[in-house]
Amino acid sequence: MTVVNQSEQGVDRRLQHDSIKISGKTIFLNPFLYWRRFDSNTDRWLREPGQIGEEQIALNRSRFYPELDWNYLEVDERNIKDAAIEMFLKSLDLISTFHPDLTAGQLLEIERKMAVTKKRAFERWVAKSFRKRWNLEVQEKQRFARERFFREWKEWFANETTQKALIPFVTLLSLAIFGGWSLGFSSNSCTPYFSSTNDTQIN
Repeated sequence: MTVVNQSEQGVDRRLQHDSIKISGKTIFLNPFLYWRRFDSNTDRWLREPGQIGEEQIALNRSRFYPELDWNYLEVDERNIKDAAIEMFLKSLDLISTFHPDLTAGQLLEIERKMAVTKKRAFERWVAKSFRKRWNLEVQEKQRFARERFFREWKEWFANETTQKALIPFVTLLSLAIFGGWSLGFSSNSCTPYFSSTNDTQIN
């Protein structure tokens, strides 16, 4: 088998997971395959978790995760699965928008295949999105902390009381440095010089 054939088979397998054929029409299950038809607002709506209300997501938990007992999930795992449910709802909304002629039965068939083939993919995607958001928030907090630190020091130095207190301190520090240097220099200059020649012995 050639490399080209292997590559084509890999693409075919991905398309089988990302699409379904209904009445001779290929319907994409992966919402990002519709991106050429997105405007910027739709793209942001799809990519940013938190665009659908918590109540609506909670109502659809048993619809997409009927096997789970949500009371026993850790907070992070619950957040990821809630965000995955949001991706399911958004994807179905996009499919309905771009294929308005689909019947309720066909949409149910799409939903069932999507629940089987896209669940793990959606969970991985939202987990990656959460990590990216967390990293951006950390960077923003660090930048804000640096800016606040430098602003506070700048305001402290610009304060009139600070300047009045610093002038005598800087003066005393300068005098101490100069005095120490002067004492060290005078001490070195007064060191006696002894000849290194040997004393003459008396016979």
